[in-house]
This record gives sequence, C-alpha cells and structure tokens, in this order.
Amino acid sequence: MTAPHVPVLLDEVVAAISPRAGMSIVDATFGAGGYSRALLNAGARVYAFDRDPNAIRDGKAMVDEYEGRLSLHAERFSRMRDELARLGVPQVDAVVMDIGVSSMQLDQGERGFAFSSDGPLDMRMSQEGESAADFLNTADEAAIADVLYQYGEERQSRRVARAIVAARPLETTGKLARVVRKALGHKPHDKKDPATRTFQAVRIHVNDELGELRAGLSAAEALLKEGGVLAVVSFHSLEDRIVKRFFKEASGAGRAVSRHLPGEVPGPDPVFTNVSKAIRPSDAEIARNPRARSSTLRYATRTAAPAREFAA
Repeated sequence: MTAPHVPVLLDEVVAAISPRAGMSIVDATFGAGGYSRALLNAGARVYAFDRDPNAIRDGKAMVDEYEGRLSLHAERFSRMRDELARLGVPQVDAVVMDIGVSSMQLDQGERGFAFSSDGPLDMRMSQEGESAADFLNTADEAAIADVLYQYGEERQSRRVARAIVAARPLETTGKLARVVRKALGHKPHDKKDPATRTFQAVRIHVNDELGELRAGLSAAEALLKEGGVLAVVSFHSLEDRIVKRFFKEASGAGRAVSRHLPGEVPGPDPVFTNVSKAIRPSDAEIARNPRARSSTLRYATRTAAPAREFAA
C-alpha cells in the first residue's frame, strides 16, 4: 500500500498566495491535487498543469467536484503561458510550482523512479520519449559521467559511469542500484544509499527538469499580473539555486548601486519585489511527512515592469 500524498509546505504556500474568491491561480504541478484543493476551497479558479497522464486521469473527479473552477491541462508547465493564451487567459493572480518528482511517481514501482521496489528503468514523467534505460544503455561513458556529476553531484561519476557501461544492458531499477552500490563500495549501515545520487541525476536528465524549471519561471513571470505572487517549492540544491538566482536577478538584488553618469542608461526596473527568504518545513511537518525534509519555499510579488527573458 502506498503512502497518501501530502503536499509539502502547504500552509506556507497558501499564506504566501492568500487565495480568495475571484482569483485565477495556476497550479503548475498538479500531482495529486493537494495545492489545487486548498486553493479551490478558498474560492479561487485554478488552472492545473501536469505532464504525467496518470495525474490528469486521476484528477478528473476533482474537476466535477468543483463545478467548473478547476481545469486540468496535460502539458509541461513551461507551456502554461501558451496554453492559457489559447484559452483567452492573458494573466493570472498567482502561480504555484512544486518542482521535481511526485510522491505518487516515487511510490509506483512500475514507473522506475526509485529503487525501493524493483521495476522497469523508465523515469519518464510524461511516459513518452527517451527512458532512463534508453539513455544508460546507449550513451557513451563520458556523457553518463557528465550527467551524474552535474545533476547528481556525484564526485565519483567516472567510476559509476564505467560500471554502468560494463553492466549493460540495464533494464531494471534494482540492477542499476546494485551496480552503483558495488562501484562505490556501499555498506549496509551507510546513512544514505549511494544510488540515490545516480537516480536523481538520470531522472533530471531524462525529464529535462532544470530546463523545464527555467522555462517555467519565465512563463510564470509573463503570466502574472501586477501584484501577483509566484511561489516555488524545490527539493534539492540544484533547483533551489535556479529559483534563488531567478528571484535575485528579477528583483535587482545585488545590483551595483552608483550614480549614473550623464547619458548613462539605468538598469531595468525589477519585475519582482518582496522576495521571501528561504522557508523550510517545521520539525512537526517533517515528523508527519519525512519527504518534506529537503523542501524549500521561495516566493515574490510581481511588479508592473515588463517581463524579461531569464537565462540561467
């Protein structure tokens, strides 16, 4: 039996957005609908996105329950602006994003996201395109090592990549985990399974998660009206670094302050203000939901300045 999905930092996200009747809000990562339900219960109209067809399928009962105030969109959240423009919705009051893999995906062994149960080496959120097995069984050793180093911060990426290539074909999560553990000398009493870093790296690569995050942040910036709030929950340092940099650049924080010389063009106006500090779960929440441990919330308020392109 799988554990029930518990939205992370839900109270803090709701407090940041202050949803109420008449507001239009994008839930960019619908999942099991935890954030959407809280926003709908406050009276808001919610446009929910998820590239996982299972999440869209399982959410259809909620569409009926809320009688027209919830619509589900089987799209990557990087396309939220284009999809809403197609529906004649040029701006919204808030966007919430919960980045990364969902609890349901982790708990479904057949999806191949985790090694807690042996299953096909898949990891595709959208259930289409290149799978983890496709990548690991065809990419050259250097490409695999680069992915493990960049996305898993695996310091022994070359050793692991060498072991993966030698063990081909890899078809199950269990076999990949065993190969990584053997390569790194895993001991049963180690606090963290060394395969965790490899699984994170391959999953991020297969789903282009960091590229999606950058594009999604830009789409949210363009969608938000003045006074709108963007709230982002991330789960590891690679994601949080991108979110932190996005808000820093968008708010003008850290920009050198100097007197402009005659004829000098001042920098662009900030597009976000009131940027929060990093908000992390309480001990009580972590006790209730251990998966909340690594989560971080950051949020900010949209200004009237024109949207810009974010490059990271």
